Order: sequence, then structure tokens, then C-alpha cells
Amino acid sequence: MRCALPLAPASIPLPGLADPQLDTLPNGARIARMPLPEAPLVCVDFWCRAGSAFEQPGESGLAHFLEHMVFKGSAHLEPGEFDWRIEAMGGSSNAATGYDDVHYHVLIPPAAAPEALDLLLELVLEPRLEREAFQLERQVVLEELAQSEDQPEDVALQRLLRLGCGDHPYGAAILGERQALLHHTPAAMAGFQRRLYGANGCVLALAGALDSVAASLDSRIQNGALARLAPIPSPPPPPALAVQPGQHRIALPRLESARLLMLWQLPAAEDLHAVMGADLLTTVLAEGRRSRLVALLREELRLVESIDLDLHVMECGSFALLEAICDASDLETVAAAIEQAWHELGERPLGAQEWDRACHLVGNGYRFGLESAGGVAGTVGNNLLWGRSHPLARPLEELGHWSPDRLQTSLVPLLDPALACRLEAVPA
Repeated sequence: MRCALPLAPASIPLPGLADPQLDTLPNGARIARMPLPEAPLVCVDFWCRAGSAFEQPGESGLAHFLEHMVFKGSAHLEPGEFDWRIEAMGGSSNAATGYDDVHYHVLIPPAAAPEALDLLLELVLEPRLEREAFQLERQVVLEELAQSEDQPEDVALQRLLRLGCGDHPYGAAILGERQALLHHTPAAMAGFQRRLYGANGCVLALAGALDSVAASLDSRIQNGALARLAPIPSPPPPPALAVQPGQHRIALPRLESARLLMLWQLPAAEDLHAVMGADLLTTVLAEGRRSRLVALLREELRLVESIDLDLHVMECGSFALLEAICDASDLETVAAAIEQAWHELGERPLGAQEWDRACHLVGNGYRFGLESAGGVAGTVGNNLLWGRSHPLARPLEELGHWSPDRLQTSLVPLLDPALACRLEAVPA
């Protein structure tokens, strides 16, 4: 049975959205432009292959620390000046560091977009990294790490990732290790920035009301910091992820309720077909009250306070992460019920209503993510950064190629509880 998701005609794959306009500067930097005439704002989104997975020995936490330091000024911008000027123009800015990449974005009224573009690129590509600001921001990062270490839920999750991912970079905390953070220097950070923030390792994505400022934006790109950026030798890619199965237990002070955490490996981001299938599978199992695990464990058996199964799409290998909150005395019963639900999913065909529901949830979730300029710029920028220049409608097309039978035979076996890294976290 084919997915019942109502796809739009091929000529108009997503209402109001064409495919991005792609360009490459002479130095190898890639540009994606996505005009959205009805959008009230412009999103300027800069992406770089400089996440924590690319840190070398001794660089723990530098990717995230650099994200902080970027906002401490450049050669022509004093600390805090960037935020003040962006906000004075009616805009907002933010940044995020992940395992694979880092990105910095600004949401700004169209008329101010050219100036915001100049400010963002100078800030990110030519950071000042002054020693005094470095020392002060180190304390901010250390406090952020301390807050994470003080949250037993965060400690349990990080322990699961370390146990399941082993020595792979995905098993290390993005915030870094305390001793490494204490020994970082501005010179080491500058070296990290030069090694990874190269023209051929970054993407600039522009989305929103671009038409009225297109010429000005193009001129700023051609004559700005991005065009001056030198290319870099491509860093060696991190190794492929291999989740290590096993059963573990940890007792944590201040943990209010026990947790069952399970981690499974799934196909990497480059396999879009498998990623869409994995999204369907995790939706069938634990998205909403009618999903199998929620209906069984929370609504019927009333064994858990909550149960979530999230898909994390990653470049070296994706993973599914389950968290069930329950009484410590019910951990084994919950684990047995999860295994039984997995067996039933593999043995009995999905009903038409269940399949239709999952397809609509996944498809509409993707569509909803493209309703804002920021969502479009983020999707287009991340795809282009990792060489995925497919049309925006491709995920919906791949979704339509899945069937219950194919899901059962190719993906359900990957969520075998025997293949999971399992951690029981209990109050100490």
C-alpha cells in the first residue's frame, strides 16, 4: 500500500516555494538564494562545517567556545556592537553549534538586509579574539557546562551517548571537557577558526523578501568578507558511527524519577530515503497519543509519565533516542513492553489509518518547517553545506515511496532492542 499523503503536483511541489538559486564564488564559497515575496523578513544564515566532531585532540569544546567568541567583536566591531546595530534595525540574531556544523543567522527587515549581511560576515569570518574578552567568555562557557553537569537528566543523556558512541565524536559533549576549556588560548582558537572556516567549507543561505535588495546583496557578497575568504584543505571526515549495544545502569543524585534511555543507530543524513522512512517509523511508535508506545505505556498500562522517541539526523550516522520516565520498580516491565511492541510492529501489518496518520504527520511537519524565512534558509543552507542540492520537495517524494511492507522489512529490524545501547538511570 502506498503512502496516502496528498502530494502536490510535480510542477508546484510546495505551494509558494520554488527551488533555491545556487551560486559559487571563485574561492569556492557557495550561495543559496530563496526569494519568498510574501515573507516580511529576510534571513541571512551562514553555515560552516565546523561542529564539535571536527575538533582534534586537545580542542574539546573549541567549536562551541568559538561560537561565543564570535559575538565579542571583530576588527571594526566593538564587543556588543553587532547585537546593538542589528536590534536597532529591527532584527534579531542567534547561533548554534552541533556535532557536524555551526551556523549563525540574522532575521532582519528587507531594507536592512545588505548592512546586516556585511555585519554578520565580518563578525563570523574576522573575529577579534581578544585575550581579556576570551578570559571572561571562558567563564560563561564554564558556567554553562556546570549547569549542564548539575542537571541529572543531562548527565544521564551524556552518559548514554558516551556508552553508545564510544570514542566517536558524537559521544563527547559539545560543550567540551572542563580541563580542556581551562587550557584553551586565543591562539589555539584562531588556529581552529583558520583550519575550518574556509571558503570551500561554508555556505551562505539567504531567504525571504529578497527582490527589492537583490542587487545590493549581490554586490556586498562579491566585495565582502566572504569573497575574501581563503579556501582550506578539506579536513578528514569523522569516522562512521557504530552504536555499541549493551545494558547499563547509573544512580544519580537529585534525579526525581527513573528513566529508561535507549539509543539505536540509523542511516546517515545522506540517505534521504532511509531518513524519511526512519521519520515514519519513529512517528508510528511514539508521536502523539495514538502512537503505539504512548498508547500502550502511558494510556493503557499507565507505566510511564512520558515516553519519547526522537530521530536525530546526523552526517556520520543518525540515531533514534528513546526516553521513558517511570518508577524505578517498573523499568524492567517498561523495557519488556517496548520489546513486545517492537515484535508486534515487525509481525503485523500496519493498518491503513495508522499508516495514513504517520504519513500526514511527517509530511506536514516538513511543510510546517518551511513556513518561515528562517526555516527555509536553515533547510537550504544545511542541505547545500553537505552536498545535498536536491529540490525542496524531494523529502516528500521519498516519503511517498515508502509502504508499510517496506518499512517492516528494511527499518523495523534496526530498532531491535537487542541492538540498542540501554541505560537505566535511577535516583541515588
